[in-house]
Amino acid sequence: MTRDQKPPVCVLGAGLIGGSLLRAARAAGYPAWGYNRSQAGVRAATADGYDVTGDLAAALTRAAESDALIVVAVPMPAVDHLLGAVETLAPDCALTDVVSVKGPVVRAVRAHGLGKRYVGGHPMAGTSESGWSATDSELFRNAVWTVGADDDAHARVWTRVARLAVDCGAVVVPVGAEDHDRAVARISHLPHVLAEALAVAGSGGGTLALGLAAGSFRDGTRVAGTAPDLVRAICEPNRDALLEVLDDTIAVLTAARDDLRAHGSLAKLVEAGHDGRAAFDTVRRWEITDIRPGDHDWQARLRDAGRRGGVFTTLRT
Repeated sequence: MTRDQKPPVCVLGAGLIGGSLLRAARAAGYPAWGYNRSQAGVRAATADGYDVTGDLAAALTRAAESDALIVVAVPMPAVDHLLGAVETLAPDCALTDVVSVKGPVVRAVRAHGLGKRYVGGHPMAGTSESGWSATDSELFRNAVWTVGADDDAHARVWTRVARLAVDCGAVVVPVGAEDHDRAVARISHLPHVLAEALAVAGSGGGTLALGLAAGSFRDGTRVAGTAPDLVRAICEPNRDALLEVLDDTIAVLTAARDDLRAHGSLAKLVEAGHDGRAAFDTVRRWEITDIRPGDHDWQARLRDAGRRGGVFTTLRT
Protein backbone atom coordinates (compact mmCIF):
# COMPACT_ATOMS: atom_id res chain seq x y z
CA MET A 1 0.00 0.00 0.00
CA THR A 2 1.40 3.39 -1.01
CA ARG A 3 1.15 6.61 1.01
CA ASP A 4 -1.77 7.74 -1.16
CA GLN A 5 -3.77 4.55 -0.70
CA LYS A 6 -6.25 4.33 2.13
CA PRO A 7 -6.16 1.26 4.39
CA PRO A 8 -8.94 -1.30 4.02
CA VAL A 9 -12.03 -1.41 6.22
CA CYS A 10 -14.09 -4.47 7.18
CA VAL A 11 -17.54 -3.64 8.58
CA LEU A 12 -19.27 -6.32 10.64
CA GLY A 13 -22.98 -5.56 10.34
CA ALA A 14 -24.66 -3.89 7.36
CA GLY A 15 -27.66 -2.29 9.04
CA LEU A 16 -28.37 1.44 9.11
CA ILE A 17 -25.08 2.54 10.70
CA GLY A 18 -22.76 -0.20 9.46
CA GLY A 19 -24.22 -0.13 5.96
CA SER A 20 -24.02 3.65 5.80
CA LEU A 21 -20.41 3.43 6.96
CA LEU A 22 -19.66 0.91 4.23
CA ARG A 23 -21.16 3.27 1.66
CA ALA A 24 -19.37 6.34 3.06
CA ALA A 25 -16.00 4.58 3.36
CA ARG A 26 -16.12 3.38 -0.23
CA ALA A 27 -17.19 6.83 -1.42
CA ALA A 28 -14.17 8.26 0.42
CA GLY A 29 -11.80 5.90 -1.40
CA TYR A 30 -11.37 3.11 1.15
CA PRO A 31 -11.24 -0.53 0.01
CA ALA A 32 -14.23 -1.77 2.02
CA TRP A 33 -16.24 -4.92 2.46
CA GLY A 34 -18.67 -6.19 5.04
CA TYR A 35 -20.40 -9.05 6.77
CA ASN A 36 -24.09 -9.29 7.59
CA ARG A 37 -25.95 -12.04 9.44
CA SER A 38 -29.20 -11.55 7.54
CA GLN A 39 -29.10 -13.07 4.09
CA ALA A 40 -31.76 -10.61 2.98
CA GLY A 41 -29.40 -7.81 3.93
CA VAL A 42 -26.54 -9.50 2.10
CA ARG A 43 -28.63 -9.81 -1.06
CA ALA A 44 -29.78 -6.18 -0.86
CA ALA A 45 -26.24 -4.84 -0.38
CA THR A 46 -24.85 -7.07 -3.13
CA ALA A 47 -27.60 -5.97 -5.49
CA ASP A 48 -26.49 -2.38 -4.89
CA GLY A 49 -22.95 -3.29 -5.85
CA TYR A 50 -21.38 -3.58 -2.38
CA ASP A 51 -19.05 -6.36 -1.26
CA VAL A 52 -21.01 -7.95 1.60
CA THR A 53 -20.99 -11.60 2.61
CA GLY A 54 -22.85 -13.79 5.05
CA ASP A 55 -19.65 -15.72 5.77
CA LEU A 56 -18.12 -14.16 8.91
CA ALA A 57 -14.98 -16.32 8.79
CA ALA A 58 -14.28 -15.31 5.20
CA ALA A 59 -14.73 -11.60 5.96
CA LEU A 60 -12.38 -11.76 8.97
CA THR A 61 -9.78 -13.92 7.24
CA ARG A 62 -9.66 -11.32 4.50
CA ALA A 63 -9.32 -8.60 7.14
CA ALA A 64 -6.40 -10.39 8.77
CA GLU A 65 -4.63 -10.89 5.45
CA SER A 66 -4.95 -7.22 4.48
CA ASP A 67 -4.51 -5.59 7.92
CA ALA A 68 -7.97 -4.04 7.69
CA LEU A 69 -9.58 -1.85 10.32
CA ILE A 70 -12.45 -3.95 11.67
CA VAL A 71 -15.61 -2.07 12.60
CA VAL A 72 -18.14 -3.82 14.85
CA ALA A 73 -21.51 -2.42 13.77
CA VAL A 74 -24.15 -4.51 15.52
CA PRO A 75 -26.40 -3.93 18.55
CA MET A 76 -24.81 -4.63 21.92
CA PRO A 77 -26.38 -8.10 22.40
CA ALA A 78 -24.52 -9.36 19.31
CA VAL A 79 -21.14 -7.79 20.11
CA ASP A 80 -19.67 -10.64 22.15
CA HIS A 81 -20.22 -13.20 19.39
CA LEU A 82 -18.42 -11.05 16.83
CA LEU A 83 -15.55 -10.29 19.20
CA GLY A 84 -15.08 -14.01 19.75
CA ALA A 85 -14.70 -14.47 16.01
CA VAL A 86 -12.28 -11.53 15.78
CA GLU A 87 -10.22 -13.00 18.64
CA THR A 88 -9.92 -16.28 16.75
CA LEU A 89 -9.48 -15.10 13.17
CA ALA A 90 -8.11 -11.53 13.19
CA PRO A 91 -6.69 -10.70 16.63
CA ASP A 92 -3.96 -8.41 15.30
CA CYS A 93 -6.23 -6.12 13.29
CA ALA A 94 -7.04 -2.60 14.44
CA LEU A 95 -10.52 -2.65 15.93
CA THR A 96 -13.29 -0.12 16.50
CA ASP A 97 -17.06 -0.10 16.83
CA VAL A 98 -20.08 2.13 16.30
CA VAL A 99 -22.18 0.84 19.20
CA SER A 100 -24.25 3.39 21.13
CA VAL A 101 -22.70 2.60 24.51
CA LYS A 102 -19.01 2.35 25.27
CA GLY A 103 -18.37 0.94 28.75
CA PRO A 104 -19.85 -2.52 28.04
CA VAL A 105 -18.05 -2.71 24.70
CA VAL A 106 -14.71 -1.80 26.30
CA ARG A 107 -15.18 -4.52 28.93
CA ALA A 108 -16.11 -7.10 26.28
CA VAL A 109 -13.12 -6.17 24.11
CA ARG A 110 -10.76 -6.53 27.05
CA ALA A 111 -12.31 -9.86 28.02
CA HIS A 112 -11.42 -11.17 24.55
CA GLY A 113 -7.85 -9.89 24.83
CA LEU A 114 -8.31 -7.30 22.07
CA GLY A 115 -7.82 -4.13 24.10
CA LYS A 116 -4.38 -3.19 22.74
CA ARG A 117 -5.73 -2.80 19.20
CA TYR A 118 -9.10 -1.22 20.06
CA VAL A 119 -10.35 2.36 20.00
CA GLY A 120 -14.10 2.80 20.34
CA GLY A 121 -16.32 5.03 18.27
CA HIS A 122 -19.90 6.23 18.11
CA PRO A 123 -21.34 8.32 15.27
CA MET A 124 -24.17 10.46 16.63
CA ALA A 125 -26.33 9.95 13.57
CA GLY A 126 -29.26 7.81 12.56
CA THR A 127 -32.92 7.66 11.67
CA SER A 128 -35.93 5.73 12.93
CA GLU A 129 -35.47 3.31 10.00
CA SER A 130 -33.26 0.24 10.02
CA GLY A 131 -31.63 -2.23 7.66
CA TRP A 132 -29.71 -1.86 4.43
CA SER A 133 -32.59 -0.09 2.69
CA ALA A 134 -32.17 2.84 5.12
CA THR A 135 -28.43 3.27 4.53
CA ASP A 136 -27.02 6.54 3.23
CA SER A 137 -23.44 7.45 2.33
CA GLU A 138 -24.14 11.01 3.56
CA LEU A 139 -25.51 9.95 6.96
CA PHE A 140 -22.39 11.11 8.80
CA ARG A 141 -21.93 14.41 6.97
CA ASN A 142 -21.33 17.09 9.67
CA ALA A 143 -22.43 14.64 12.38
CA VAL A 144 -20.47 14.25 15.61
CA TRP A 145 -18.49 11.00 15.86
CA THR A 146 -17.00 10.24 19.25
CA VAL A 147 -13.62 8.47 19.25
CA GLY A 148 -12.46 6.85 22.47
CA ALA A 149 -9.55 8.43 24.34
CA ASP A 150 -9.18 6.13 27.33
CA ASP A 151 -5.71 5.70 28.85
CA ASP A 152 -4.98 2.48 26.96
CA ALA A 153 -5.86 3.89 23.52
CA HIS A 154 -3.16 3.16 20.94
CA ALA A 155 -2.06 6.27 19.04
CA ARG A 156 -1.92 4.68 15.59
CA VAL A 157 -5.28 2.97 15.99
CA TRP A 158 -6.79 6.19 17.33
CA THR A 159 -5.56 8.10 14.31
CA ARG A 160 -6.83 5.44 11.93
CA VAL A 161 -10.31 5.47 13.47
CA ALA A 162 -10.47 9.26 13.64
CA ARG A 163 -9.32 9.63 10.05
CA LEU A 164 -12.04 7.24 8.84
CA ALA A 165 -14.64 9.30 10.69
CA VAL A 166 -13.35 12.58 9.24
CA ASP A 167 -13.18 11.09 5.74
CA CYS A 168 -16.83 10.06 6.11
CA GLY A 169 -17.68 13.72 6.73
CA ALA A 170 -17.98 13.65 10.51
CA VAL A 171 -16.68 15.92 13.26
CA VAL A 172 -14.55 13.93 15.74
CA VAL A 173 -14.98 14.47 19.48
CA PRO A 174 -12.42 12.64 21.69
CA VAL A 175 -14.05 11.22 24.81
CA GLY A 176 -13.51 8.60 27.50
CA ALA A 177 -15.92 5.68 27.79
CA GLU A 178 -17.46 6.73 31.13
CA ASP A 179 -17.94 10.34 30.04
CA HIS A 180 -19.49 9.12 26.80
CA ASP A 181 -22.02 6.89 28.49
CA ARG A 182 -23.12 9.55 30.97
CA ALA A 183 -23.50 12.09 28.18
CA VAL A 184 -25.45 9.91 25.74
CA ALA A 185 -27.78 8.82 28.53
CA ARG A 186 -28.97 12.45 28.61
CA ILE A 187 -29.06 13.38 24.95
CA SER A 188 -29.75 10.06 23.19
CA HIS A 189 -31.08 7.34 25.46
CA LEU A 190 -33.39 9.49 27.57
CA PRO A 191 -35.01 10.97 24.43
CA HIS A 192 -35.85 7.43 23.33
CA VAL A 193 -37.55 6.75 26.67
CA LEU A 194 -39.42 10.08 26.64
CA ALA A 195 -40.53 9.55 23.03
CA GLU A 196 -42.00 6.18 23.96
CA ALA A 197 -43.79 7.70 26.96
CA LEU A 198 -45.15 10.56 24.85
CA ALA A 199 -46.39 8.13 22.21
CA VAL A 200 -48.17 6.11 24.90
CA ALA A 201 -49.77 9.26 26.33
CA GLY A 202 -50.89 10.44 22.90
CA SER A 203 -52.37 7.13 21.85
CA GLY A 204 -54.20 7.04 25.18
CA GLY A 205 -56.34 9.88 23.85
CA GLY A 206 -57.68 7.68 21.09
CA THR A 207 -58.50 8.63 17.52
CA LEU A 208 -59.44 12.22 18.33
CA ALA A 209 -56.14 13.04 20.03
CA LEU A 210 -54.05 11.33 17.35
CA GLY A 211 -56.10 13.00 14.63
CA LEU A 212 -55.35 16.42 16.10
CA ALA A 213 -51.63 15.71 16.57
CA ALA A 214 -49.26 17.85 14.53
CA GLY A 215 -45.59 18.88 14.57
CA SER A 216 -44.83 18.85 18.27
CA PHE A 217 -46.21 15.33 18.72
CA ARG A 218 -44.67 14.07 15.48
CA ASP A 219 -41.22 15.47 16.27
CA GLY A 220 -41.35 14.41 19.91
CA THR A 221 -42.22 10.82 19.03
CA ARG A 222 -40.04 10.36 15.94
CA VAL A 223 -37.63 7.90 17.50
CA ALA A 224 -40.53 5.90 18.95
CA GLY A 225 -40.89 4.64 15.39
CA THR A 226 -37.62 2.72 15.82
CA ALA A 227 -37.95 -1.06 16.11
CA PRO A 228 -38.58 -1.89 19.81
CA ASP A 229 -35.82 -4.50 20.02
CA LEU A 230 -33.34 -1.98 18.68
CA VAL A 231 -34.41 0.68 21.20
CA ARG A 232 -33.88 -1.82 24.00
CA ALA A 233 -30.46 -2.77 22.60
CA ILE A 234 -29.52 0.92 22.54
CA CYS A 235 -30.78 1.90 26.00
CA GLU A 236 -30.59 -1.10 28.30
CA PRO A 237 -26.80 -1.64 28.18
CA ASN A 238 -26.43 1.90 29.58
CA ARG A 239 -28.73 1.12 32.49
CA ASP A 240 -26.87 2.82 35.34
CA ALA A 241 -26.36 6.15 33.58
CA LEU A 242 -29.90 6.09 32.21
CA LEU A 243 -31.38 5.35 35.64
CA GLU A 244 -29.57 8.38 37.06
CA VAL A 245 -30.88 10.75 34.40
CA LEU A 246 -34.37 9.23 34.61
CA ASP A 247 -34.39 10.01 38.34
CA ASP A 248 -33.36 13.60 37.54
CA THR A 249 -36.07 13.93 34.92
CA ILE A 250 -38.78 12.40 37.07
CA ALA A 251 -37.87 14.90 39.81
CA VAL A 252 -38.18 17.78 37.33
CA LEU A 253 -41.57 16.54 36.08
CA THR A 254 -42.81 15.94 39.61
CA ALA A 255 -41.89 19.48 40.63
CA ALA A 256 -43.64 20.84 37.52
CA ARG A 257 -46.78 18.84 38.29
CA ASP A 258 -46.78 20.10 41.87
CA ASP A 259 -46.33 23.72 40.75
CA LEU A 260 -49.17 23.37 38.26
CA ARG A 261 -51.44 21.85 40.88
CA ALA A 262 -50.61 24.35 43.61
CA HIS A 263 -50.09 27.54 41.60
CA GLY A 264 -51.46 26.89 38.11
CA SER A 265 -48.01 27.61 36.68
CA LEU A 266 -45.41 25.81 34.60
CA ALA A 267 -43.09 28.83 34.62
CA LYS A 268 -40.10 27.16 36.29
CA LEU A 269 -40.07 24.20 33.92
CA VAL A 270 -40.72 26.22 30.77
CA GLU A 271 -38.09 28.84 31.53
CA ALA A 272 -35.47 26.25 32.48
CA GLY A 273 -36.29 24.24 29.36
CA HIS A 274 -36.02 27.32 27.17
CA ASP A 275 -32.60 28.09 28.66
CA GLY A 276 -31.49 24.49 28.08
CA ARG A 277 -32.50 24.61 24.43
CA ALA A 278 -30.73 27.95 24.01
CA ALA A 279 -27.57 26.41 25.46
CA PHE A 280 -27.78 23.65 22.83
CA ASP A 281 -28.29 26.15 20.02
CA THR A 282 -25.27 28.21 21.05
CA VAL A 283 -22.75 25.48 21.95
CA ARG A 284 -19.34 26.32 20.51
CA ARG A 285 -16.81 23.91 19.06
CA TRP A 286 -13.15 24.67 18.48
CA GLU A 287 -10.50 22.86 16.47
CA ILE A 288 -7.90 20.86 18.40
CA THR A 289 -4.51 21.70 16.90
CA ASP A 290 -2.00 21.28 19.71
CA ILE A 291 -2.42 17.61 20.68
CA ARG A 292 -0.91 14.83 18.60
CA PRO A 293 -1.74 11.17 19.42
CA GLY A 294 1.40 9.62 20.86
CA ASP A 295 2.54 12.78 22.65
CA HIS A 296 2.99 12.75 26.42
CA ASP A 297 -0.33 12.27 28.25
CA TRP A 298 -2.19 12.67 24.95
CA GLN A 299 -5.24 10.61 25.96
CA ALA A 300 -5.98 12.69 29.06
CA ARG A 301 -5.38 15.91 27.14
CA LEU A 302 -7.77 14.81 24.39
CA ARG A 303 -10.45 13.88 26.93
CA ASP A 304 -10.14 17.30 28.55
CA ALA A 305 -10.32 19.05 25.17
CA GLY A 306 -13.41 17.04 24.23
CA ARG A 307 -15.18 18.04 27.45
CA ARG A 308 -14.52 21.70 26.60
CA GLY A 309 -15.84 21.51 23.05
CA GLY A 310 -12.67 20.56 21.21
CA VAL A 311 -13.07 18.66 17.95
CA PHE A 312 -11.18 17.46 14.90
CA THR A 313 -12.54 18.29 11.46
CA THR A 314 -9.22 17.47 9.80
CA LEU A 315 -6.25 15.33 10.78
CA ARG A 316 -2.61 16.00 10.07
CA THR A 317 -0.74 13.17 8.38
